[in-house]
Amino acid sequence: MDVSDIRSAGERLREQVHRVVVGQDHVLDLMLVSLLCEGHVLIEGVPGTAKTLLARSFAACLSLAFNRIQFTPDLMPGDVLGTNLFDFRTNSFVLTKGPVFTQALLADEINRTPPKTQAALLQAMQERSVTIDGTTHDLGHGFMVIATQNPIEQEGTYPLPEAQLDRFLFKLLVSYPSRDEERAIVKRHGHRTAMPRIADFGLEPVADLDALTGFRAVVEKVRLSEQVADYVVDLVRATRGLPTLLFGASPRSANMLAAAARAVAALEGRDYVIPDDVKRLALPTLRHRVVLAPGAEIEALTPEAVIEQVVQKVPAPR
Repeated sequence: MDVSDIRSAGERLREQVHRVVVGQDHVLDLMLVSLLCEGHVLIEGVPGTAKTLLARSFAACLSLAFNRIQFTPDLMPGDVLGTNLFDFRTNSFVLTKGPVFTQALLADEINRTPPKTQAALLQAMQERSVTIDGTTHDLGHGFMVIATQNPIEQEGTYPLPEAQLDRFLFKLLVSYPSRDEERAIVKRHGHRTAMPRIADFGLEPVADLDALTGFRAVVEKVRLSEQVADYVVDLVRATRGLPTLLFGASPRSANMLAAAARAVAALEGRDYVIPDDVKRLALPTLRHRVVLAPGAEIEALTPEAVIEQVVQKVPAPR
């Protein structure tokens, strides 16, 4: 198995998912990048932009077990993780597993649940395991969180703390489709009001967990030169100490940016990372890891604008 196999799988994945979802190539590609380097993604977009449909199609094409949690204000940690219930027949406690015991977990509107329940995912996202009543349960290497949030309605929401945001490899913004894309959506799905059933589209799996394990081994061997490694570090460090930012990106950001760049290179069919791979990923990797200073917010600056300035400022290796 080599980078050509990964590139081929990526092309087949786009082909299959596009049977169901129109457009969203950028989001789909970075979801696959995240899976290849064992990351998680946070997707932000207005309702009706196919975030859930994209996640379901993505999991189906990669033969991943899929669960969805609709986060609500009354959701409790046990509703996510599961709980030990007493079985009177065996006179012992039996674990009733929660929806977190899966491979692709869609955390829908994750910012609508209180911090206590949000924090239930912290260990799962970082360690691929959960601890229930003192016993640790492994979730496996296929575990991935695809979280969504709505940028419009903020009343009654609980913003994700920086510690949890930092565990997401990417924050991806889903925009409205173009006119041609929206016309194609109407022609494909305009005969129903309910969400399309994935089974109706005859999606063919392009990989399974064993193949993904092999792909990850290839990605880990993609060459990151000393110059490009320095560039990754310099980009992340350049976000610290800026007057427009209260807090810059964490050291974890540099690791994640380097790992994601390797995965992007492999999807392009290369066994080495180039500076453009890093530039391409700087925005989705860093936008949720920086905190604007009050003065920058008054001037209507955005994290994206500040990161773009950093990318332009830090010289890339040749």
